[in-house]
Amino acid sequence: MPEPAKQLLSVIVPAYNEQAVLPEFHRRLSAVLDTVPMATEIVYVNDGSQDDTLAELQRLREQDAQVAVLDLSRNFGKEIALSAGLQHAAGDAVVVIDADLQDPPELIPEFITQWQAGYDVVYAQRTRREGETWIKKATASAFYRLMQRIGHVKLPQDTGDFRLLSRRAVEALNTLSEQHRFMKGLFAWIGFHQKAIPYERDARFAGDTKWNYWKLWNFAIEGITSFTIAPLKFATYLGLLTALAAFIFGIYTIVKTLIFGNPVPGYPSIIVIMLFLGGVQLMAIGVLGEYIGRIFTETKRRPLYFLNEYLPPRASDIKSDQG
Repeated sequence: MPEPAKQLLSVIVPAYNEQAVLPEFHRRLSAVLDTVPMATEIVYVNDGSQDDTLAELQRLREQDAQVAVLDLSRNFGKEIALSAGLQHAAGDAVVVIDADLQDPPELIPEFITQWQAGYDVVYAQRTRREGETWIKKATASAFYRLMQRIGHVKLPQDTGDFRLLSRRAVEALNTLSEQHRFMKGLFAWIGFHQKAIPYERDARFAGDTKWNYWKLWNFAIEGITSFTIAPLKFATYLGLLTALAAFIFGIYTIVKTLIFGNPVPGYPSIIVIMLFLGGVQLMAIGVLGEYIGRIFTETKRRPLYFLNEYLPPRASDIKSDQG
């Protein structure tokens, strides 16, 4: 009787200007995968890098038959790069990990153990974050707590993209075609059986982070507007409170005029009221604009990405491309 085919583990690695860290990352990842009792493939996604990341990935593929390279036509952003990797991963289980070595590849065997125990999503939950400023840690913590309170989908606290997904979880994610993709939210939104694995996050091995505070701010807005309409409700309630305050102030002004007469009104108070009401209106319009902008983008139904080239793994025991 022929031996049954091994199950396949796919590892998706989005890379944008990661030339400096890729050799060490691949060495550590390969050492871990050598201990895994599964066939393996590594799908590197070059997200329009401007350095020699693509050349380094091609070199790794020449040296390692399990490496596939997905070269996007330009920089589409990490969320789209992850989606491209998920659409091309052929594995029975799929691991998502960044190339900066903040997330240790050595945790993958534990992911596999929990997946084999029946979990569809096994995610790494940070207990400590090395190499990050206290401002970044505080704002990240505040964001997760805010999403826990206002979001319809509860995001796991202190959790990034580092995780394992079962085949059915990957197929569920691949049915979602929205342009504005907040992957941490989508990972939670699909449901299924999920389990957290605590770990301590390291500092970057090399290179510079691609996330400045402005990008993180916009990323937070993306997450909030993708999974809750709470800002719209807040704008509505603020408008109602403002109208109520204006109504009460109007009655107060009428009563005061009837009792004490009509002295010359104060210019500062008029300006303050006008600026306050104008600010509230502009803020509400801005919130509406965020949601309308997303409607505008989604109705175009453009493809998520385009490929320059897809180089499949050369190993003969790896299934053909699913994408």
